[in-house]
Amino acid sequence: MYRMLVIACFSAFAATACSTAQVAQVQPIDGVISGQCHTDMVRGAVGLAASPDTVQRARVDSDSLQVAVVRGNDSPDTSASMGTQASSGGERLTIEVGRTNNITAMRCG
Repeated sequence: MYRMLVIACFSAFAATACSTAQVAQVQPIDGVISGQCHTDMVRGAVGLAASPDTVQRARVDSDSLQVAVVRGNDSPDTSASMGTQASSGGERLTIEVGRTNNITAMRCG
């Protein structure tokens, strides 16, 4: 009888261990999104794939209320490389992606 109980417990544990975990919603660390975009907190995302989770994490970490993903210009004289992008201000984070859907630049506005 004891052996059957151990097998049943092990089977239940194995079944729950194999289930897929829910991905938690992206929440700000301090619990508040100010709505004032700041790209200094999300510079590390440049080069990552622009998956929905990465885009939302960047939006939250930049304190932005909105996010826009746009196809960037792959030429070396884009506004991102010229340093004319806004690093703060506004409520929208704009993420530029390259042809392989990797994040190439971020700016506010």
